[in-house]
Amino acid sequence: MSIDARLSELGITLPQPAAPVAAYVPAVEANGLLHISGQIALAPDGLMTGRLGEDRDLDYGVAAARICGLNLIAQMKAALDSLDRVERIVKLGAFISSTADFTDQPKVANGASELMVDVFGDAGKHARSAVGVPVLPLGAVVEIDAIVLVRPA
Repeated sequence: MSIDARLSELGITLPQPAAPVAAYVPAVEANGLLHISGQIALAPDGLMTGRLGEDRDLDYGVAAARICGLNLIAQMKAALDSLDRVERIVKLGAFISSTADFTDQPKVANGASELMVDVFGDAGKHARSAVGVPVLPLGAVVEIDAIVLVRPA
């Protein structure tokens, strides 16, 4: 089954890939790896902002991480033309805006991690970092970047 068919089966419509907000490119393919710049939680109704443990809760963070995951997949498709070129999600790096006493960053990152497995199956299983930070660009609550192993075009 193609990845596009899998997305359709899951009822997922990918967003338009976000344009960079500073001096960088959304993705770079080098030596069989696609490096995707950090994607913030830009939802259809706007940027998901805040700080977990202060003005946002765990469920909000998980939902934001899932949106980041959808944005990562949209960037994959834009860079590769076909999601069927994705051989494996190698690593996700999740940055979660949170207070010093908030310690559920891994649970937040699961919002994106579980999406990758839902979409790519075993090829979606990956290594990961989940790090709490005091602030993210534009006040975003979550930002996630990725490294993806790709098949030649």
